[in-house]
Order: sequence, then structure tokens, then C-alpha cells
Amino acid sequence: MSLQPSVRALKKPLRLDDEVRFLRSWIEKPLHMGAVMPSGRVLARTMAQYVDVHSTGPVVELGPGTGAITNALIEHGIEQSRLVLVEYNPGFCALLRDRYPQATVVQGDAYKLRDSLWSVLKSPSSAVVSGLPLVTKPMLTRLKLIRDAFAALSPGAPFVQFTYSVTPPIPKSLPGVSTQASERIWMNLPPARVWVYRKG
Repeated sequence: MSLQPSVRALKKPLRLDDEVRFLRSWIEKPLHMGAVMPSGRVLARTMAQYVDVHSTGPVVELGPGTGAITNALIEHGIEQSRLVLVEYNPGFCALLRDRYPQATVVQGDAYKLRDSLWSVLKSPSSAVVSGLPLVTKPMLTRLKLIRDAFAALSPGAPFVQFTYSVTPPIPKSLPGVSTQASERIWMNLPPARVWVYRKG
């Protein structure tokens, strides 16, 4: 006897619950949220594929929300114990601690990344994966974030960011930084693109 139907039945309400949580938080504080809904599966998988599963350092996720990208990272092969989840919303922090008990959940401001990570990051990070609403922030705030992310990363490790905008969230012309972009992900609502930045 197959258990598949019951597993599927469990997954759909969970996704709906997450969408309701996201929408409620977005209504309360729209500029703190990267999206109105959790990231779609294809977008989350695309972001996760840029993280090297054979690396050994911690993987930092900024603004994980309800864990859509976190799930994709785990499915990609990143051990839960390697994840450092930096989330501003205390309700989402509680949810993330419940769902990912082996991960390190930091309730903090990702835009003050050095303050949020100084006591938890014991070795250079293998990747920083960001679901933050970068395009709602001034360019100086975005540049400070990527500078702080590079300070936490191993040389050449990726800073992975998605955007709904047609322009890159951080300029492609930063000195000493290489940039690559995914194809536009039309299956996501709204359509999105993943940008990856690496330094030295």
C-alpha cells in the first residue's frame, strides 16, 4: 500500500500555510520582505545549485523566511548542521528553529551582517545565499552588504542573490568581482533571475 497520496496531502497545506504567513508579514512590513510569497521551487533549486556540496564551511542564508530556499539547499545535499540562517522576523525564526533543529538560526539584521554573524561564524563561509529585498534598498546599503558577505566568505565562494528586476541587484562592474546570471526563471511568480558574485 502506497503512502504517496498522504504525503502529498500533507505538503500542500504546509505550502498554503507558508503563503499565508508570508502575506501577513508582507502586509505588516512590505519593505522587510523580499517577496509577497515564498520562493518557488524552480527559483529555490536554481539558487541552491550554485552552492558546492563538496565544500566544508558553513552556508549562510539571509532572509530565509519560511524556508523555501533552505529546503532546496538541503535537497541539494547541504547538511542541515552547516546552515546558518539569519532572519529578522521573530515569528519566522521560531518556525525555522522548529523545522530545522540542526541549523543555527540567528535572529538578526542581515544588513548589519558583521554584527549578526560575529559570534556564530567560526570559519569562512562556503556560500552566502540571499533572499533579501535588495532592490528596495539604497545602492550604498547593497554594496555594504556584499562587502560584509565577502568578508565572511572563503575566496572565490559565491554570494547568491535573486531579483525580480531586469537589472542586476548589485552592479556587474565591481572591481575584482566576477558576476554570472541564470536564465530568467519564467516559472516563478513573478519571473526572477539569480545573480552570483565571487571575489578573488
